[in-house]
Order: sequence, then C-alpha cells, then structure tokens
Amino acid sequence: MRLTSLRLRLVLVFGLVALTAAVTASGIAYWLNREAVLTRAQDAVLRDFEQEMQSRAGALPGDPTQDDLQRAADLMSDSSQHFSVLLMSTAPDGRVITAGPDMLDTFTLDDVPRSLREAVNREQKLTAANSSPYHLYWQRTVDEDGTPYLVAGAKVAGGPTGYMLKSLEPEAKDLNSLAWSLGIATALALVGSALLAQAAATTVLRPVHRLGIAARRLGEGKLDTRLQVSGTDELAELSRTFNRTAAALEQRVAEMSSRDEASRRFVADMSHELRTPLTAITAVTEVLEEELDAETGGIDPMIEPAVRLVVSETRRLGDLVENLMEVTRFDAGTARLVLDDVDIADQITACVDARAWLDAVELDAERGVTARLDPRRLDVILANLIGNALKHGGSPVRVAVRVEDAPDAVLAPHES
Repeated sequence: MRLTSLRLRLVLVFGLVALTAAVTASGIAYWLNREAVLTRAQDAVLRDFEQEMQSRAGALPGDPTQDDLQRAADLMSDSSQHFSVLLMSTAPDGRVITAGPDMLDTFTLDDVPRSLREAVNREQKLTAANSSPYHLYWQRTVDEDGTPYLVAGAKVAGGPTGYMLKSLEPEAKDLNSLAWSLGIATALALVGSALLAQAAATTVLRPVHRLGIAARRLGEGKLDTRLQVSGTDELAELSRTFNRTAAALEQRVAEMSSRDEASRRFVADMSHELRTPLTAITAVTEVLEEELDAETGGIDPMIEPAVRLVVSETRRLGDLVENLMEVTRFDAGTARLVLDDVDIADQITACVDARAWLDAVELDAERGVTARLDPRRLDVILANLIGNALKHGGSPVRVAVRVEDAPDAVLAPHES
C-alpha cells in the first residue's frame, strides 16, 4: 500500500480519531474511578480514625501513662480499617510519651509530614461555627517503593495527639487493573476502528476505482463506456456527471465523424466531378502542346505564351486533383502508401511551384537530401504547413531543411 494512497490516509484518520476518542474516554473513566475509589477508601478510614480518637483517646486520663497510651493504640489499630496508630502525650515532667503497635514499628513520627504535624498541633480559635480547637487533617503520600499511603492526624483537647497511617496499596492495585483493562479496551477499539476504516475505505473507494477504469476505457476510445449509478451521495453524483460527460463526448465525436465523413464524401465527389472535364481539357492541352513542339508551328506567335500557360496550369491542376483524390483515399483507408526515394528540396520546390508560392516562400535546403516516403502525401503535408504559414503569418515564409542523426523525419513549424 502506497504511503500516499487514499485508502491508507482514510485508515490513518479513522485510527487517529478512534485512538484520540478511546484515550480521552479511558483517561476520563480512569480519573473518575480513581477519585471514587480513593475518596471512598479515604472517607471510611478517616471516619473510623476520628471515631476511634474520640472514643479511645478521648477516654484516657488527663496524664496517661505509657501503658494507657499503648493499650489505646492497640485497640485503635484493631478497628475495622486496620490502620497503624501513633499516640503522643506530654508527661508532667515535659517528657513526650509515644505509643504504637508493636508489630508495626516502622511507623514513626518521621513518617508524618512536618506540615501535617504543624497543622494538627495548631490550636484554632473557637467560634460559633468552630466548636473544637483542633481538627482532623490528612494527606496522601508515597514511599520510596511507590506505595501510596494515607496519613492523618488529630488532637484531643486536653488529651493525646494521634497519627494514623493506612496503606492504599489494595486500591492502587485495583486502579492498576482498571488501567490495564482500559488500555486493552483502547487497543481493541483501535483495531476495530482500523477494520472499520478498511471497510469504509473499500466502500468509498470502490466507486472511485470503477470511475478510474471507466476513464481509462474512455481514453482508449470506448466512448460508450458508462457507470452504473446507485444512491444519491456525492460519489453517485460524480458518476452521473461522468456519464453525462461521456454521453456528450460520444455525441460530439459522432457529429464530428459525421461531418468528417460528409467532408470526405464531398471532396471525393468534387474530385471525381473535376476529373471528367479535366480529362477533356488535358486532351486538348496535349494537342496544343504537340502543336507547340512541332517544327512548323501552327500556333500564332502572339498567343503562344498564353497557350503554354494554359498547358502548364492544366498539368498543375491535374496534379492537384490527383493528389486530392489520393488524400481522400488515404483518409478513407482505401489507399496504401507508395514509397519512393525523394529529394526533399525538389519535392518542396515542386509543392511551392504547383501552388504559385515561389515569390512568397524562401527555401533553405541543400540538394541531395533524400528520404523514402510517399511524394503525394508529403506534398499535402507541405502544402498544409506552408499554406497556414502564409495565411496566418504572412510572407515571406522560410522553409529550412536540416539533416540530423535520427531515425525519423520531423516537420516542425517555427515562428520567427
């Protein structure tokens, strides 16, 4: 398939449109599902953590011991969401007491972003809309392995501060599975669009292919070529236009052929009609010519030039009629070329002299340049070229003959 073919371009356009649509739809679907999954998991964890902070940490004494904090942290970690908990409290002597699950000793205060810690410990001003000096804050983070986590923190007024760490790896795996599914769906959509584009291109290009075949047949001279038209779309209208054009061309060629046939018939009839009286005139001129050649002239010297002119012009007229009849037979396909070795310069001179163009034509040709051709056919061609030059360009007309190293002879008119 050529890179510039219309079929390939249609397939590429379909593929690009389908790819753009599929990627856009998949991206939107992934983003919406991602937000829904993460928001649902996040809301459940934060709600559970907030309830645990109020029920467990809020029930601790004002100065809890290490055991009190550890027991509360263990109970909070055993909640339905199974998150890791750090509880911190300040002892009367200023020491910071920290407690967390023994099995998850990897969760330390360093895992909590500094900005989150500052926000949790920042006391808010009490207002009618804000009944608590402290609020719950959360943030999503990613560790060095790329695992997403949810970190949250809250402080109980007059009590300990709690931090929670919850892995979002299950949700991330679900989202990865969704991404793979959307990717596969996009690839399948791309393949389907390519197949659909191929089918559409075949449907669209089939009339174009038929139109190309019909155009080639029309160029080969088969003027009766027509296309079968069905439908009302643009391609059907193009086929109708082709049929109308082909019909008009066939009619025009038929009219031209008819006129050409009538013209050939007229020329043939005229040649035959001229030949009958010309035969009689030629016989008389032959008698006059014999009288002119006789030693004892029987022609009045006063009219001898006129008689010689009549003889010469009659012979010239006879040659013209013969050439005209021969050309008519050539056009009708009933004559064959009679080839002979012809001196080109002599043939041009004879053509010009027969039509009384000697005063209007300049000949630039060397003697001895010969070619094997039909003299009568060459005479007609030369007469046509020189006559058109005299008619449209005026005299003098210069006729030049050049010899070149080529297998064919070329007659080429030039304007000066």
